[in-house]
Amino acid sequence: MMEKTKKIKLFIGLAYLALLIIFLLLFFSKFSLHEITSYDFIKDNRLYFLELKNSNLFLVSSIFLLLTILWVFPFLGFGSPIALLGGFILGKWVGTITVVLGLSIGATFLYVFGNYFLKDIIRDKFLNRFKTLEIKFQNSEFIYLLIYRFIGGVPWQLSCLLPTLFNVKKSNFFFATLIGIIPQIFLAVSIGDGLEKIIEENTEVPKFTDIISSQEIYIPILAFFCLVLITIFLRKLFYKN
Repeated sequence: MMEKTKKIKLFIGLAYLALLIIFLLLFFSKFSLHEITSYDFIKDNRLYFLELKNSNLFLVSSIFLLLTILWVFPFLGFGSPIALLGGFILGKWVGTITVVLGLSIGATFLYVFGNYFLKDIIRDKFLNRFKTLEIKFQNSEFIYLLIYRFIGGVPWQLSCLLPTLFNVKKSNFFFATLIGIIPQIFLAVSIGDGLEKIIEENTEVPKFTDIISSQEIYIPILAFFCLVLITIFLRKLFYKN
């Protein structure tokens, strides 16, 4: 058993490292570090993506959807960066739909992978810690999955794998994720959309005070903090013994 666990961990680690190296090599073969950190680079590419989106929204959204799925599985990325980028490129509404759908599909792929290959490892590591949730999931699987997804409190990658402890249905996992992550993703996408509008209005790098005082930025941030407070309260109830 231990030998099998080590082999699985080694395979996942090497595969992830190989994919990451390939991505970085391809990316930096096109762009230098100086380019991607310059304001002109961001502003010019904003115009490029804006023109591309206006000419073929379906194509851009489809490509972004695919990249979001890959971001979660196999690259094991989490929601915030891709949500900000989605808002920046696709706007508030299309960005939210695309990112939520992509994260949900990617998370479901990760859950299925974990259910087949990592279940024993996850049970050994986490079953005792989350034993109290087992009865809750047995009583109402979808409702508790929905609450679990909404309140968070667990790193994204691990949150996709923990439900393997309770043998939840793939369809319940997908739809609970799809609905449960909408509030936080919408707020993150809104911030990304707000940043795009600020860059559009400024030829030079805007001051931090100008960014934070913009209505497109501070309203989603305040709403996000309110959401965090709500989820912290609900988290204590949900994970209570």
